[in-house]
Amino acid sequence: MVRGGGNGEVELSVGVGGGGGGAGGPVEPPVPISLGRLILAGMVAGGVQYGWALQLSLLTPYVQTLGLSHALTSFMWLCGPIAGLVVQPCVGLYSDKCTSRWGRRRPFIMTGCVLICVAVVVVGFSADIGAALGDSKEECSLYHGPRWHAAIVYVLGFWLLDFSNNTVQGPARALMADLSGKYGPSAANSIFCSWMALGNILGYSSGSTDKWHKWFPFLRTRACCEACANLKGAFLVAVLFLCFCLVITLIFAKEVPYKRIAPLPTKANGQVEVEPSGPLAVFQGFRNLPSGMPSVLLVTGLTWLSWFPFILYDTDWMGREIYHGDPKGTPAEASAFQDGVRAGAFGLLLNSIILGFSSFLIEPMCKRLGPRVVWVSSNLLVCIAMAATAIISWWSTKEFHEYVQHAITASKDIKIVCMVLFAFLGVPLAILYSVPFAVTAQLAANKGGGQGLCTGVLNISIVIPQVIIALGAGPWDQLFGKGNIPAFAAASAFALIGGIVGIFLLPKISRHSFRAVSTGGH
Repeated sequence: MVRGGGNGEVELSVGVGGGGGGAGGPVEPPVPISLGRLILAGMVAGGVQYGWALQLSLLTPYVQTLGLSHALTSFMWLCGPIAGLVVQPCVGLYSDKCTSRWGRRRPFIMTGCVLICVAVVVVGFSADIGAALGDSKEECSLYHGPRWHAAIVYVLGFWLLDFSNNTVQGPARALMADLSGKYGPSAANSIFCSWMALGNILGYSSGSTDKWHKWFPFLRTRACCEACANLKGAFLVAVLFLCFCLVITLIFAKEVPYKRIAPLPTKANGQVEVEPSGPLAVFQGFRNLPSGMPSVLLVTGLTWLSWFPFILYDTDWMGREIYHGDPKGTPAEASAFQDGVRAGAFGLLLNSIILGFSSFLIEPMCKRLGPRVVWVSSNLLVCIAMAATAIISWWSTKEFHEYVQHAITASKDIKIVCMVLFAFLGVPLAILYSVPFAVTAQLAANKGGGQGLCTGVLNISIVIPQVIIALGAGPWDQLFGKGNIPAFAAASAFALIGGIVGIFLLPKISRHSFRAVSTGGH
């Protein structure tokens, strides 16, 4: 429903249905569900996010130990935007129309989880698989050269993991909306995001410990030293946790099988009208965007350009610029690098905790200040924080010796400041995960519908910045000296530009009707 405000603002009352019938027609009403069962039905989100947190915190640093240069690691992350652009829309479309007796969503969730387990095992054991395929048989503690077979296996597993994560995310979120019933999609979304927050906390906690090789000594092999064995242990626990969460979801999420009973749309000449589907439908939707949506897309793209360098390189930054380690250096430098990576994972744990608490404050802040002010303010906070990373790095080096990670000393106080910075960034990250999607939903409601299409178009404005960073961050850093500071400095500039553009171009949304919508994840 749309109501005009006296000051020219548009006050919106956004209603969101459950799962909806998709393109194929109506769906039978879901089986009534208790709140307890609804909570347990969303548990798979926690299992998926557990592995995703490990992926974010550990895998960029780890692949450098296999021979991939720092400049090339960013290319590895191209799978994320490709999966988001192709896999999620297609899986969403097919799950809408799925007529399996197991339901519309559960077959896709189970398939995706099985693939995640396979991918995690491939990534964790990539060093051993590489050794079996012909890499050096020399003891890993003595050999520090490239292991290209292991690197190739790792990248293939990494890409499979990203595609599998995207296969699960969409149907899992739709399942919660399908089952929400009297509790409504808002409650279902809150439950889903809570599970994801718990998965983040557990995953980052797991990634921050260096005891896995001691608890499970059999994980260490000639090709896999302590850091690799710790990675194995964390990921194997992630597999067990995901399987447990999947079983709970499959048991407590009782879906009604979908029956397509609506006739296919036809043209005037009687031919069946084929509607665009998947990514094509999203791209064609640019022609029918609500008023104000292009500005939202522009500011969203600039905002994500400011975030992706830190998301991809945060733990690597801790290992290189703060702990002054080198994954391919001497044993002491390699050990310092791994210490920094684990400290970064702990920082991400603090970030997730602050993000979780901040999520509850987004709606009150937007109702008091307006979503535009909150969004622009978050960009300015990110601008300051990204600039601070460069200042902290310079402060920690004391002296320069060609490259910043070759500095002589590091201060304990600086490491504490870094943890504070990680925690501080939880606040603007909570805004990023909520406000753009809520503004998009309200603009779509202003037009009278099309929220799914608008969200799909918004996803493109997230995908394109990730492609830009994945292709450009590594070479950009290489150009200025192999560290992470150049990418973070560029991120600060993008955040500032996004804030300035947002002040003048973001649509004015009524504070009184604002409802936060959190994406909760990657």
